Amino acid sequence: MELPQEYRKHLAELAGETLQTFELIVHFATERLNGGSTQNPDVFVEANSWTANSQVRKVNTISQEILQSCRQLRSEPAIARIVAETENGVTKIYYVCRTTPVRIDDIDLASYRSPVGRLASSPIGSLCTIPKVGTMKVIERTQLRPSLESGGWNSRNSVLEGKAIGPLTIESLRALFEVAVRDDGVELLDSFLAEEQAEPNIFDGLRRTVLTKMGLRDQPILDQYQDEIFRLPLGARLMILGPPGTGKTTTLIRRLGQKRDIYSLETSEQLLVGSINDLQGDDHASSWLMFTPTDLLKDYLKEAFSREGVPASNRRIRTWDDYRRELARGPLGILKTSTGKGSLVLNDKGANLRVSAYEKPIQWFTEFNEWQRHNHFQQLVDATETLVASRDNESVALGKRLKVIIDRSGDVTMASTIRALADEAQHAQGIVNRLKTTTDKIIKASIAGRFSKNRGFLDELATFIDGLQDGQGVDPDEQDEVDDEDSGASLTTSVAALNAYMNAVRVRARASLSKQPLNRNSRYAKILEWIGEEVISALDFEEIGTNQLVQTSARRFVNPLKSYFDGIPKRYRAFRRASQEQGVWYLKDGLESREVNPLELDVVLLTTLRDGYNLLSVPDIRKNIDSTHWSSLIPLLGLYRNQILVDEATDFSPVQLACMAALARPELQSFFACGDFNQRLTTWGTRTEDELRWVFSDFDIREISVSYRQSRQLNELSRAIVQTLKGAGHVATLPEHVDSEGVPPVLLESADSDEVVIYWLAERIREIEKFVGQMPSTAIFVNSEEEVTLISRALKDALYEHNIQVQACPLGQVVGHDNDVRVFDIQYIKGLEFEAVFFVDVDNLAEIQPELFDKYLYVGATRAATYLGITCREYVPDLLEDLRDHFTGVWATTQNRQGTH
Repeated sequence: MELPQEYRKHLAELAGETLQTFELIVHFATERLNGGSTQNPDVFVEANSWTANSQVRKVNTISQEILQSCRQLRSEPAIARIVAETENGVTKIYYVCRTTPVRIDDIDLASYRSPVGRLASSPIGSLCTIPKVGTMKVIERTQLRPSLESGGWNSRNSVLEGKAIGPLTIESLRALFEVAVRDDGVELLDSFLAEEQAEPNIFDGLRRTVLTKMGLRDQPILDQYQDEIFRLPLGARLMILGPPGTGKTTTLIRRLGQKRDIYSLETSEQLLVGSINDLQGDDHASSWLMFTPTDLLKDYLKEAFSREGVPASNRRIRTWDDYRRELARGPLGILKTSTGKGSLVLNDKGANLRVSAYEKPIQWFTEFNEWQRHNHFQQLVDATETLVASRDNESVALGKRLKVIIDRSGDVTMASTIRALADEAQHAQGIVNRLKTTTDKIIKASIAGRFSKNRGFLDELATFIDGLQDGQGVDPDEQDEVDDEDSGASLTTSVAALNAYMNAVRVRARASLSKQPLNRNSRYAKILEWIGEEVISALDFEEIGTNQLVQTSARRFVNPLKSYFDGIPKRYRAFRRASQEQGVWYLKDGLESREVNPLELDVVLLTTLRDGYNLLSVPDIRKNIDSTHWSSLIPLLGLYRNQILVDEATDFSPVQLACMAALARPELQSFFACGDFNQRLTTWGTRTEDELRWVFSDFDIREISVSYRQSRQLNELSRAIVQTLKGAGHVATLPEHVDSEGVPPVLLESADSDEVVIYWLAERIREIEKFVGQMPSTAIFVNSEEEVTLISRALKDALYEHNIQVQACPLGQVVGHDNDVRVFDIQYIKGLEFEAVFFVDVDNLAEIQPELFDKYLYVGATRAATYLGITCREYVPDLLEDLRDHFTGVWATTQNRQGTH
C-alpha cells in the first residue's frame, strides 16, 4: 500500500527502536535470572517470633514470581508499544509486557496488569487517568507479537494505529528495519521507500491468523470493553455472556492473572488479602479454583494459563463431576466410604428424576431446603417434648430450657440459636452418658450367660456378621436410628460384634415402642435371629426403648450444629420418599433408598455449603472456629478460595453454580464466570439471567458480542442459526478493520455409506491444506465413542499417501501433534476452536439428541474459524433446511482468501 514519506520514515524508526528494546529487555531479564534474582529472605526482613513465618513466606513468593516473570520476558519481551501524551504535552513511550517487568533505565516498561496497561486497550485519542502520573491521551499504539528468529528478534503481524494512520498490519518488523538500513545508510530513505520492497510487508487493516494448532487463540491485548471487565475489583461477582469467539475465556484468564498478582491489586484489597493470608496461612496467588464442564476443555486451557504465567495444575482447574465427588466423599462426609463415613451412594447412571427437576432446579432445591429446615425444627421440638415428658428429672429440666430457646428461634439468626443450644450441650451429654451406661449394662447382661458358657461366642458372632456382608445390608432407616455407627464394613473383632448386637437390640426396642415390626430381612433382624429367642426374650424392650428415646432426644443437643449438618442426607431421603407420592420431582422407581444421582447430590451439597457459608460469614464464628460449638465448620473453612472462576457456566445448573459460589471466601466473595445461553449443551444447564441472579442477587452481568474467531461466511451462518432458533442474547458481530473473508460452509447429503463419507472428508482436508499452504488445526466430530475409532482408522488410510496423520481422541483426550487431524465424540465439542471442523451425520444426531440438537448445531458451527463441513446420511434435518442458502457443495470453485494470511 502507498504511504506518505513521513509515515514510512516513522515506521522504520519504530521498527528499529522496538527490536532494540526487545534485545535490552531480554538482556536484563537474563541477567536477573543468572545474577541472583532470588535472595535470602533474611536480607529483606528482620525476623522475629511473631512475623518470621509470614514474612519469609511472602519474600519467597516474591522471589519465585520474579523468576517466573524473567523467564517469560526472555521469550516474550513486550506485547505493545504505546505513545501517550500528558496534560502538559509531554510525550511518553511505554512498552507493555504480559507479566511483571524488570527495571531498565531509559525504558518505561509496564505490566499489562498495571494501570498503565489500560493504555494498550484504549482507543486512539481517548483519555486515561494513571495513578501517580495523571491523565494521559493515547496518541499511538502498536500491538506486538515477538518471535526469536535466526536473524534476531522480530515481531510478526504487528498492528499499528495512530491519529492519522492505520490500523495497519506489519507482517515483519525486522524486514521493515532491514530495508531501512540497506546500503550502509546511503540513500537510506530511497532504498526503504521502494514500492516493490515496502508494499508486501504492510497491509491496510487487520488480518486473521490461521490456527495451526489446537488451543485457545492468543489475544495479548484485550479490547476496551474486555479490558474494563478484567480490571473490575477483586470482590466483584461477574458474569460475561457472549457468542463464541468473543474472548470470554481469555478475559477470565487475564483477570485471574491480574488478581492473583497481589501487587496489581488496590491498596485496600492488598490489606484484606494480606490479613486473610496471615490468618488462614493461604498463599493468595494459589488460592483459586476454576471449573470447566469437561476434562478436554480443562486440558485445552492449560496453555493459555501458561502464557499468562499462571501455574494451572489439575488441583486448580477442575470439572464439577470430579470435584463434587471429592467434596462429598471427603470433607463434607456425605457419600459413603470404606472407612464408615457418609451414608449416601452416588449412582452416576441413576434415572429417577422427572423433567421438572431438570427444568426447574431452583424450585426443586428451594422446596427441599424449606422442607428439611422445617423437618429439623420439628425434630428439635419433638425432642424437647420427649425430654419434658420423661420420668427423669434432669431430662425434664433440660427439655424446658431447650424449649424456650427453640420457641424464639424464629426471631433470631441460626448462629444465635446454635450458640444458645450449645450452652446446654454439656448438660445434654451428661444425660446421654448416664442413660447409655444403664442401657448398655442391661443389653450386655443379656448375653453374659451365653458368653460364660462359650468364650468363643463373640468370635462366632463376628464370623456370622462377616458372612452377611455380601448378601445382607443394613436397612437404611434402621441404621439412622442406632447410637453407635455400624457402617457395614467388615467386622473381624469381638468388640465390633458386640457393638453390632447392641445396635440390633436398640433398633428392636424402638420398633417395639413404636408398634412397628422389625424388617425380617434386615441385617439387625438376622443378628437377633442368630443370637436366639431365649436371649432376646429376657430383655425388657419397653424399658430399653423408652430409655433409648430419651437418649436420642438429648443427643440432638450434644452438638447441635453437627447434628444439623449430619442429618441433611437423611432428611433428603425422607423428602424424596414424601415427594415420590406427589409425583412432582421424582419417579417412583429407579434408585435404592441410599442412592442418589449427581443432580440430587448437588441439592444436598448446596444445602450444606450455603448454610455453612452463612455461618462462616459471621466474623465472630470464624474467630472462634476451634471452639466445640463451631469446630464442625472447619472442613468447610478449608474449602474456601480467594477466587472462584467458571468457564462455560451455562452448562452448569443454577444449583451447581450456587455450590461453586459458596466456595468463594466470604470476606472477598470473588466470583467470575462466562458462558452463552445459546451454547448450553446440558438438559439441566442454566437458561436465564434470572437463574443467574438467584446465585448472586448482585451478579454484575455483562454482554460482549464482537467475535474474533470466525470468517464472515461462518459468522453469517451462526447468526442465522440463532435467529432461526430464536436464541437468547446477542449474536456475534465482526470487529472493524479485519479482513474476515473466508469460504462458505460445505454440505454433503445422501452419504449413505462410510466409504462415501470418508472419501468426501479426505478430499476436503486435502483442499484445505492446498488453500492454506500447511495443515491447520482440524477436528472431526462424530456421534459416539465407537465412531471415533472407526472414522479415524478409515480416514487415516485415505490420507496415507499425503502423510496427513489422523488421531482418534477417545473420551475427549488430546493426543497427537499440532497438525494432526483429530476425531472427537461430539459430547466433547464445547469450548474448542479449530481452523477447520467437520460435523459427521448430523441427521443421525438430530434423531438421538432431539432436545439438544439445535444447541449442538450452533456450537458445532462456531467451532470453526474458516472451514466448516457437514455430512448427512440422508437429507438435512428440518432446522438445516432453512439454512441451505448458506452452504455450497465444494470449495474448489470458490475463491480462497485464506492462502495469503
